[in-house]
Amino acid sequence: MQEKSDLPQGTLDLLILKVAALGPVHGYAIAQRLEQVSRGVVQVPQGSLYPALHRLENRGLLAADWKDTETGREAKFYRLTRKGRAQLETEAASWERLTDACGAEKRWKNNSKRNCASILTNT
Repeated sequence: MQEKSDLPQGTLDLLILKVAALGPVHGYAIAQRLEQVSRGVVQVPQGSLYPALHRLENRGLLAADWKDTETGREAKFYRLTRKGRAQLETEAASWERLTDACGAEKRWKNNSKRNCASILTNT
């Protein structure tokens, strides 16, 4: 049975690039970091993580080298390339515009509900 991620389509690549921007990191550490900073909300199954890492590497957004981990095991460490940094900046800006727009929509709806409620209760 294949594991499924609850992440919205297209966000995993952005999250991986964001973590890799901090410095060379192996796949398991990427998954741990995402889970840690999201307080357990983002849990990326291996069946989603490793294909995404390979896809990003094939697109030239990540580069990888085999190195020893802190436990002495050999692992593939991923780092952001120049192309990956440019992609991260583009995607992050796009994501920020989207979340700002959604936030504005939510604020507008909340204000409209309040305005409607005050109109209804003051008549």
